[in-house]
Amino acid sequence: MPAPSKATVLSSSDAVAHLASYQCLDGLSVKDLMDSRVHGGLTYNDFLMLPGKIDFPASDVITDTRITRNVLLKTPFMSSPMDTVTETDMAISLALLGGIGVIHHNQSPESQAAMVRAVKRHENGFIADPVVFSPNHTVADVLDIKAHLGFCGIPITETGCLGAKLVGIVTSRDVQFESPETLLGEVMTTSLITAPQGVTLTEANQILRSSKKGKLPIVDDQGRLTSLLARSDLLKNQNYPLASKDPSSKQLYAAAAVGTRPSDRERLKLLVEAGLDIVVLDSSQGNSVFQIDMIQWIKQTFPKLEVIAGNVVTREQAANLIAAGADALRVGMGSGSICITQEVMAVGRPQATAVFAVAEFASKFGIPVIADGGISNVGHIVKALSLGASAVMMGGLLAGTTEAPGEYFYHDGKRVKSYRGMGSLEAMEQGRPGVSGEVNGKPGSTKHAPHLSSKAHENAATTRYFSESSAVKVAQGVSGDVQDKGSVKAFVPYLHVGVQHSLQDIGVRSVSELQAWVKEGLVRFEIRTPSAQVEGGVHGLHSYTKRLYA
Repeated sequence: MPAPSKATVLSSSDAVAHLASYQCLDGLSVKDLMDSRVHGGLTYNDFLMLPGKIDFPASDVITDTRITRNVLLKTPFMSSPMDTVTETDMAISLALLGGIGVIHHNQSPESQAAMVRAVKRHENGFIADPVVFSPNHTVADVLDIKAHLGFCGIPITETGCLGAKLVGIVTSRDVQFESPETLLGEVMTTSLITAPQGVTLTEANQILRSSKKGKLPIVDDQGRLTSLLARSDLLKNQNYPLASKDPSSKQLYAAAAVGTRPSDRERLKLLVEAGLDIVVLDSSQGNSVFQIDMIQWIKQTFPKLEVIAGNVVTREQAANLIAAGADALRVGMGSGSICITQEVMAVGRPQATAVFAVAEFASKFGIPVIADGGISNVGHIVKALSLGASAVMMGGLLAGTTEAPGEYFYHDGKRVKSYRGMGSLEAMEQGRPGVSGEVNGKPGSTKHAPHLSSKAHENAATTRYFSESSAVKVAQGVSGDVQDKGSVKAFVPYLHVGVQHSLQDIGVRSVSELQAWVKEGLVRFEIRTPSAQVEGGVHGLHSYTKRLYA
């Protein structure tokens, strides 16, 4: 090819200015990308974002996002309400790390309420409703609280009630080596350091630091207990600066799922009493009279409770739930790794297209959307955010972590945990009398480990898929296992830093800026052909080791 003549070569100094001669920016706008009439329905793997300009460090990227009208999180991470993903440990850990875990409802209402209560009690500012005992309670009562709630620093009042005169406090050292029948009045510490009612949180924290005590009781001018402050919460504030907390109470946010049947109203009452902040209405197809009625009832009965409705994948579905009063929408149908709804029911939508369509519509009404399903790596998270999602809900990506329910076992020489769709037959059988929840036999020697069940209860999986009255259960999910991922306390920070670096490559400093630039056409996209997807992954090696973080 002949070299261009000097007359046709432009000055290097004019390179940036010459871009104005092009009719549009390189790549596609989001509207061109998501035109279903041209490209069909797209998944996250079907496209990429084009890089921008880096003029800031990745650590400057802000990942704050609003997951409902009134709840703001520091990271866009949510865990799915599945019985192999989210119970107490996952909900607490994810909240400490800046996200939120949605506690599943494939269990008794009492068990689910206890999990919500454990989340709310895990980290507090002023604990307005502390556990209180009287001198006539026993060491056994303290040990019971330790077993169920994880702490044993308990104030002692004359009557065992908040608002009564404070007479002592019991800690783990006081009950160590004591008989369970021993009265607390015989072992409690009576030399107390307290703070007066009306003290600010900052002042109370300073007293707690200088006193070197584990608990600081707050009392009125007559010595009556009004609230409590815990040293452990000071340490958590230092270790978990991104923690998802209610700004007023300083307690961790708690979220839980319920169905849309009459019995779920009684379940929800228990959850609200336990301190629930956000309820997720769990249905595979959210555009139903059952869910609309449930939203309206919740808004009348618990007006301060945030309601996440769904699932939906179209504007028309979303419109009905927004009109009913939903505070956020959950988007996805059949896109999860263990979901076979699209295959069996011929209903659903490719996830990227669904997220864009619903988010574009919902944003007009100030309603956040949550991309639920199809998330298997950091790139998918960022793509969902770019299409308008405020957060991503993850199931398979968090299954297999230490905090996920279930025990580890070995399958083909690898350490794994069970993971199953809520539309699987195994999940639909959970809670039935005489059904243990075991999947294909014994752990370790067969394909899947057992999943322990609580006492008999209305099954969440059948109500989610409108199958409770069906004589024949049609599975919309499968059961399997996922490899050990370690603790979410290492894995979620990796996801967070990964999102920060991705936004840095795109050239945006926050999630809100990413979405604004996408709407303005400044962030550009490109379709990936099948061969481009192969090229973009590991290829051409005989063998390799894939380590995601260190």
